[in-house]
Amino acid sequence: MKDRIETGKRITAGSAIFLSFIVAMEIVIMISPFAMFFYSIFNPFLMALNSSSLTRWLAAFFLPHMVVPPNLPLQILRILGSILFLAGLTIFLICALQVYGSKMLKRGPATWGFYTIIRHPQYAALAMAALGMTIMWPRFLTLALFAIMLFLYYLLAVSEENRMLSRFGDRYQEYVNRTGMFLPKFMERIFVGTSNVKKPLTIVKDGAILAFLLIAIVGSGFVLRFYTVHHLPLMNINGIDVLTVTKDDFDNAQDLIPSLLADSAISARLQPIINSRGHRVLAYFIPVDYIMQGMIANTGEEWKLFERHRTMAMITEYVMHPYAHLVSGHAHHMAITDQVHDLNMYNSPTMRRRVIFIEISSPGHYLKQSTDDFGINETRKPLFFADIHLHTAELLKVQDTPAGSGWGTVPTPMF
Repeated sequence: MKDRIETGKRITAGSAIFLSFIVAMEIVIMISPFAMFFYSIFNPFLMALNSSSLTRWLAAFFLPHMVVPPNLPLQILRILGSILFLAGLTIFLICALQVYGSKMLKRGPATWGFYTIIRHPQYAALAMAALGMTIMWPRFLTLALFAIMLFLYYLLAVSEENRMLSRFGDRYQEYVNRTGMFLPKFMERIFVGTSNVKKPLTIVKDGAILAFLLIAIVGSGFVLRFYTVHHLPLMNINGIDVLTVTKDDFDNAQDLIPSLLADSAISARLQPIINSRGHRVLAYFIPVDYIMQGMIANTGEEWKLFERHRTMAMITEYVMHPYAHLVSGHAHHMAITDQVHDLNMYNSPTMRRRVIFIEISSPGHYLKQSTDDFGINETRKPLFFADIHLHTAELLKVQDTPAGSGWGTVPTPMF
């Protein structure tokens, strides 16, 4: 009976951990040809979360994803995400070889290599990789599942250590005495005290540990989101809130947006919204070949990345060059051959900017300032986009956008 209970716990924990990785891997799946199949299953769940003000935050994002991290701390954090992801996977694979090597050589539990430092380097490595993925695809849902995953790793580790102690006795206890559980011994003594094998936890202790992890980890996400929103390259120009992808375009937006808003066709569309009480207009100021624009609005088939069949190239660059894809241009990143750009200096993509206009509203809530545009409970309605020449301010194109984004109704990042 005891063995069955332990097996059940491991299956339950393993399933939950697998689910957390699947959710975190959304960034990979959403730019793959399997995106629509994935979202046919996953999007109803996201939309259910998004339908209530109590759970909508789980589908929201807490770190920059569509803009270049606007300051050094956020840039370092984004780079750290890639480092943690790659380092975690590498250590996990090395430890797997150590474990299977010990089994093949019949040496008992693995106590060499990384196992001389901590007793559960595989769990620690997977936690590193999961944290890296959470930074790279920063939904609150991913963050909450990360906290649950850490809790389950702890339960599995305690269960495994008790089994090892029953099987190997003093030999394993000596190993416990000289190593830390998830941290090196000297660090574990500082943060958690002794590292004896733990007794099985009670329901009350289980709940307290899980609650602490959720509050601490999810709470840090809200702190990071507040910090991010208040450091975005955001300005208000003639009643329009303007967000630029890079700080380099901040001055360009200040120069060009007034000319754009002076056009009668543009002002006629926007003025009723500007004058309406509580509604705001948010304008994304981006290069015309900005690769992530399909997440803002449905601006054309070429910006639905799941149709490009370049998944591995995009993911490799996204991990190895954390925000190069935001500034290098769509043609560079995607190696598109089915579009022909007029490469003379006047019509070159580098000479044009696209402004995507979004109506922001919140039922029963008056939006007072630019940062209110990024409130979790706000409603976003794509209106249209306008292309403008970078040097002459000439209006080149105006086009309406359908409801939703390039991924339909899937909740996408705001920044």
